[in-house]
Amino acid sequence: MTIPLLRDLKNQAPQVVCDVFPGNLPRTLLVNRTAPPFDDPLLRRAMALSLDHQAFIDIISLGQGDIGGAMQPPPEGVWGMPLEMLRTLPGYDPDVAKNRVEARGIMEKLGYGPDNRLAIKVSARNIAPTRDPAVLLTGQLKEIYIDAELEMVDTTNWFPKVLRKDFTVGMVVSENGLDDPDQNFYENYACGAARNYGGYCNHEVDALIDRQSMESDLEKRRRLVWEIERKLIEDDVRPVLFHPRGAVCNQAWVKGMTQMVNGIYNGSRFEDVWLDK
Repeated sequence: MTIPLLRDLKNQAPQVVCDVFPGNLPRTLLVNRTAPPFDDPLLRRAMALSLDHQAFIDIISLGQGDIGGAMQPPPEGVWGMPLEMLRTLPGYDPDVAKNRVEARGIMEKLGYGPDNRLAIKVSARNIAPTRDPAVLLTGQLKEIYIDAELEMVDTTNWFPKVLRKDFTVGMVVSENGLDDPDQNFYENYACGAARNYGGYCNHEVDALIDRQSMESDLEKRRRLVWEIERKLIEDDVRPVLFHPRGAVCNQAWVKGMTQMVNGIYNGSRFEDVWLDK
């Protein structure tokens, strides 16, 4: 459950035992890189620079979340880039005001400004985990002369819509099953991948993905993963808004439940669970 819902539950049922965990479900900005004017890398860079990652965490998850790249951030994430390294990359400088000055400068070079704003639609699934960040995203884009209209799409229509690239800008959840570079990169970022909705294709990155997959040395592989993350950020590929945390609550008499910290899809084994009642 979400953190705001957790607070409501604890008020109504103080006897339950709750833990907060990362879900490895980053909220990301999706841009159709083939649709003008978003085929211009300068415009995509300006959009990435407009983001206030901490604001997403503070407003939507009440401070319970993490700033990160494509991989799950440490300490729970084994592969994620360290925050101090991340902050050197475009859009991750914690000085949001400075980032937005740079973003507005880019937009002005492209011909936009206070009197010539860019009108777009931001598409998102009509469910709370995507709707709430999408609303906040539209507000942040206004800071750089982009007026975004929110288009909420029913889940049954959402996946066909993105697969046929019937969108310009979207807010999506990257549904990572594991904290695993192969699963994430081959599924979301490799050329022609099933969930590479934005159409990104960089053969240099594909070669790095293959190299990290074959590397048996843990530290060497981690460095390759960081290099891939760096290239994805520099290419403004599906900028990560934030990594939210959620809560799992049980009655006090539920024992032996072990929650996963690297995904919500892989913790359904109950061999050791027992009921003290």
